[in-house]
Amino acid sequence: MRYSLRQMQIFQQVADSLSYTRAAEALNLTQPAVFAQVRQLEEQVGQPLIERLGKRLFLTEAGQAVLQSARTILGEVDAMEMRLAELRGLARGRLSLAVVSTAKYDLPAVIGAFSAAHPGIEVALTVGNRRELLARFAQNADDLYVLGQPPEGIDAEAEIYAENPLVVVAPKGHPLGQGGRALTVQDLAAYPFLTREEGSGTRRAVEACFAQGGVAPKVRMQLGANEAVKQGVIAGLGLSVLSRGTVALELRHGYLQELPVAGFPLMRHWYVAWPRARRKSLAAEAFLDRLRSGAGSVPGAVVASVAAVAG
Repeated sequence: MRYSLRQMQIFQQVADSLSYTRAAEALNLTQPAVFAQVRQLEEQVGQPLIERLGKRLFLTEAGQAVLQSARTILGEVDAMEMRLAELRGLARGRLSLAVVSTAKYDLPAVIGAFSAAHPGIEVALTVGNRRELLARFAQNADDLYVLGQPPEGIDAEAEIYAENPLVVVAPKGHPLGQGGRALTVQDLAAYPFLTREEGSGTRRAVEACFAQGGVAPKVRMQLGANEAVKQGVIAGLGLSVLSRGTVALELRHGYLQELPVAGFPLMRHWYVAWPRARRKSLAAEAFLDRLRSGAGSVPGAVVASVAAVAG
């Protein structure tokens, strides 16, 4: 039997997203074309690889086996391409980045500068929450990962490369923003609060801060994206805590206001991490250098290497 690399690539995308539509968007193909390739692969294998129960897709046992092999095969192809690219220096190559959603506001500028310096390097960017990134980390799916906290329970290396202050934001004209008095988390606890979803690093930091103050936020709504949280605060649905980089534009134009709360901003950091056992490509090393060159304001940013030991 002959299976093409394209079939493996398409099947892996469908298997990872469990959606023909999302796979088609990621691959820049039509949904019928993606479905046809998967069906052809199933015919060659002689067994169904994906089954539909209701509106959801599930991998069959055969599908799990093919997915595991597809990852190995495509991983070897990527490794080969990187080795060949390294023989040409940084003239050509590919860099796969996975970043938490909050970092998408600051990181594009770094990617833009990197791409301008290395136009032959194709940069693939995946955005997700912390839980999704750790799952990709476990699959060794990317070259580098940007998170608000270093990975835990995974054999990894991580470095601080920038500060990430979290601030309390309120809609324009909110009562707590009047008078200029210093506030506490106890003051915040009396008002509705908007939070990110379970698994969000920002949410974990906020809950820990409130717990230290002996209170809990009065959660009105849980939202899965920073944009949704921002729009909810602007609409007056509640207060929230977000990265200052996330709300910089809204603060500057007066759509939101930063509240002067004791203990805030919560000073967190951006980490760049990679699997300890994975050999970094020249492109990954060059991108690390680009991040490090912009981390001068963070004490010990370059030398703060964190090893998260598996187990």
